[in-house]
Amino acid sequence: LVSIANQVKALHTLTLGKERGGTISEAIPYPNRRYAWFVVFVLIIASLIAFIDRQVVAIVVDPMKEDLGVGDTEIGWLYGMFALFYAVAAVPIATLADSKSRKHIIAIGIFLWSLMTIACGLTRNFWQILFARIWVGVGEATLSPSTTSLIGDYFPRRDIPLALSIFQTGPIIGTGIAFIIGGVVLELVQQVEPLVLPGFGELKPWQQTFVYVGIPGLFLAALFLLIREPTRRPLPSSDEGGVSAQSLSDFYREHAATIFFHHAGFISLVLTGYAFVFWSVSFLVRVHGMQAAEASQYFGWIFVVFGPLGPLLVAWIAKSLSERGHADANITAGMIGGILTVPTVLLLQVAPSATWALMLYGPALLAVNSPFGIASGALPVITPLHLRARVAAIYMLTGAFGMLFGPPLAGAFNEFVFPGPDGVSYSMITMTTIFGIVGVAFLWAGRQHYAVSMISAEAWAEN
Repeated sequence: LVSIANQVKALHTLTLGKERGGTISEAIPYPNRRYAWFVVFVLIIASLIAFIDRQVVAIVVDPMKEDLGVGDTEIGWLYGMFALFYAVAAVPIATLADSKSRKHIIAIGIFLWSLMTIACGLTRNFWQILFARIWVGVGEATLSPSTTSLIGDYFPRRDIPLALSIFQTGPIIGTGIAFIIGGVVLELVQQVEPLVLPGFGELKPWQQTFVYVGIPGLFLAALFLLIREPTRRPLPSSDEGGVSAQSLSDFYREHAATIFFHHAGFISLVLTGYAFVFWSVSFLVRVHGMQAAEASQYFGWIFVVFGPLGPLLVAWIAKSLSERGHADANITAGMIGGILTVPTVLLLQVAPSATWALMLYGPALLAVNSPFGIASGALPVITPLHLRARVAAIYMLTGAFGMLFGPPLAGAFNEFVFPGPDGVSYSMITMTTIFGIVGVAFLWAGRQHYAVSMISAEAWAEN
């Protein structure tokens, strides 16, 4: 537990600083609030583009399988290997983001992942597209750590969880739009003459889909350079609480229990969520007989409407609990989202028709997406300023377990445990029951530890 004496000493130091005219951090005002929220909007657009490029592979599963001669497990690994390199690359990138220009890092990342998405459409075999997907992951790894650091310098500490939760609506909306646009593009390219590119030959409809969705990011990369880099918040010196002297390893040792339960709980829910979303179009095609393009568009619109409501609802719950004095508010709110996930996903799997399935996707997507924003927002408020990007990256590294194993594990269930058209439903029932309940249990166990970390953070927080 945190030493009461150290907290009193740190709080006394902060009080003295204010009596002498304010802390070092307070001497530098935060950027204009409207401009700060504008930057959040730009970051949302970037994350939206990222998730369109990330999720498009889930739209073209069946035609890709036919042309490449692979099964559900291999297709799942196209997402899994993306996730692995997305997470591994985030750690060195985050080290740069804690000291270098974050907008330049993000701009380079956008250009790289967009170029590699286009490259996915120019491939001729499974190994080529797998290689391209790896580099999509490396490019997208720039966004989350750099955003965490940027928002930490644009907003006071008390507003960071809300800002990051709103930012997380970008990936969710992007996922929905990915399915809408991907479905529309797939439908259109199936009705027109094949696209023939010099040096690459004829491109199949699923290949053209990759090319078209990758192009907008190339322009966004250039536009991103126009935003202003905020002034980094200065750290308190070692005689003002010792924050600047704390190393990354010291931070993890001090908050080991908090980090363990946070990561274990949210990773389990992330695994459930990614598997559910990745195989949803296939579920509608295989179980309810819909066409892939049609299923993708319906699913995308439902995702756009209901998906963002989850993180916003959980952020509101967290803020309300926090204002009532609950130091564990962020973890409790995330746990509530996990509790809602299990029954809504299970109910969807037994829908008697496509119409009922589409209706039940609304509450299911709201619940599945609800913990994602607060999972990221819960960390910066307990993390010293100079460590925020790296702590976010390490969560990405561990959190990639969900992205890495969710889709391929569900694919393996589809292929080997529950073969047949209805197998995808039984796979989702199995994975949601196991990992959803495990995630909720870990978050429940971590509430008290997180509360202690929040109380400790109040000793050095500048706001």
